[in-house]
Amino acid sequence: MPLDMQLLTDHDVINMRFKDPVSVQTGYDQDEVDDFLDRVAETIKQLTEENEALTNKLKIAEARASENAGASTASMPTVPAAGSQQGSAASEAAGVLVFAQQVYDEQVTKGEEESSRLIAAAQVKSKEIINEAETKRTQTLAKLEQEKSHLEKEIARLDAFENDYRTRLKSYLEQLLTSVESNSQSN
Repeated sequence: MPLDMQLLTDHDVINMRFKDPVSVQTGYDQDEVDDFLDRVAETIKQLTEENEALTNKLKIAEARASENAGASTASMPTVPAAGSQQGSAASEAAGVLVFAQQVYDEQVTKGEEESSRLIAAAQVKSKEIINEAETKRTQTLAKLEQEKSHLEKEIARLDAFENDYRTRLKSYLEQLLTSVESNSQSN
């Protein structure tokens, strides 16, 4: 265990606050969570080692006590104290694990709820965008159809004007030619 890493207490775990995640997809800062889990693991390891050492001491003390059946158990006040410390440390470790699991479950639930909310909002927005685009498309097509109809009418009008103009011009030129021929024959 590094010199600067101290064992966690139930207070440390309860009051642990990670930085808010940047987004639901990325979650909490992985390094920060890993560091905290390393501290939790180290605390559990230390408490487990202490538990084993105290269990061994207790077995030795019980063996000595059974050898000295006539001896008073009041002469061994450290065994119950060690046992209560062992129980307290194990209780704290179990509490830390239960709390960590609860925090994890809460964060997963919040993440799933947020994900569902964002997906639903995105689907609603998607439908709105699609409907808006379809409406705009329909309006644009109707407007283009009107313009097409107007242009076709204008083209028909210009064709009729052109035909009329050609007919008049042809008549005028024929009259002019007839007039020139009659003047040239009279002279």
